[in-house]
Amino acid sequence: MIESVTLNNGVEMPLEGFGVFQVPDPAQCEQAVLDAIESGYRLIDTAAAYMNETAVGAAIKKCSVPREQLFITTKLWVQDSSYEGAKKAIQTSLDNLGLDYLDLYLIHQPMGDYIGAYRAMEEAYREGKIRAIGVCNFYPARLADFCETVEVKPAVNQVELHPFFQQENALALMKEYGVHPEAWGPFAEGNHGIFTHPVLKKIGDKYGKSPAQVALRWNVQRGVTVIPKSVHKERMEQNLNIWDFKLSQEDMDEIAKMDLGHSEIVNHDDPAFAKMLHNMKIHN
Repeated sequence: MIESVTLNNGVEMPLEGFGVFQVPDPAQCEQAVLDAIESGYRLIDTAAAYMNETAVGAAIKKCSVPREQLFITTKLWVQDSSYEGAKKAIQTSLDNLGLDYLDLYLIHQPMGDYIGAYRAMEEAYREGKIRAIGVCNFYPARLADFCETVEVKPAVNQVELHPFFQQENALALMKEYGVHPEAWGPFAEGNHGIFTHPVLKKIGDKYGKSPAQVALRWNVQRGVTVIPKSVHKERMEQNLNIWDFKLSQEDMDEIAKMDLGHSEIVNHDDPAFAKMLHNMKIHN
C-alpha cells in the first residue's frame, strides 16, 4: 500500500508516483500510464514540456480507476512564465489532459516572470481548477525569497534528489516553510552505477531488495515523494515494491556517505542553461 503525505493545504498526495519524462511517443506513453495505473500507481507526473499530456489524458480516460482516485500533476513551461501566459497554459494543459481540474500544478523552472505566473496559478487554485500549486528546481535562496513573496505558499518543490545529491539543506528549508519535497531523477538518471552500486546492493541483500528499491525507499523514508519512470511493466511493479520493508538508521547513515554534494545532471547556475531553457519553445 503506497503511503501518502498531507500537503500544507490538507490535500493528500502519494509518496510514490509514476513519471513520464522522455516518453514522447503517444502510443508508448499511453500504454505506460495504463500499465502504471494497473500496477497500482495513482500519482502521474507529466509536464507541458514533455509533449505527452494528450497521451496521459487518453490513458486516464481509458483506465478503470475513477478520476478522483488519481493524482495528476503537470507543469508550466518557461515560455509561458508570465501572468497571461500561465492563465492560457493552465487551460491548455487541462484541455490536453481532458480534465476539469488538476491535482498539482508546478512552475517547471525558476525562469522568466514566475511571480506573475504564480499569481495566475493562485487564482486557478482559488477557483478550484487546481487542488495544489507549487514549484520545481527552486534552490534554497530562491525558495526562501519565493515563499516570502507569494500569498499561497507552494505545496511542493520538485527537485533532483537521489543518493548522490541528497540536498539535506534544501530539505531542512522546505520543512521550515511547510513545502513538501518531491524527487525528480530518483535514480540519478542511471549514473554512478546506481542499479548495481555496492553500498545499495549490500543493504538491499539484507532485505531481498534491489539497489533501485533501496534508493527509492531511502528517499521516501526521508519524507520525499518519488516518481520513478519506466516503460516496462515488470520494472514499474518492482519500483512499487518498496512498502514492505524499512531501512535501519545504520542503512540510512551508510547511504548518507554517498552524497557528492552537487548535481552531475544539470547546473541551474549556468547562464548557458538558462538561455537554453528560454529558447526551448513548446508552441508557436
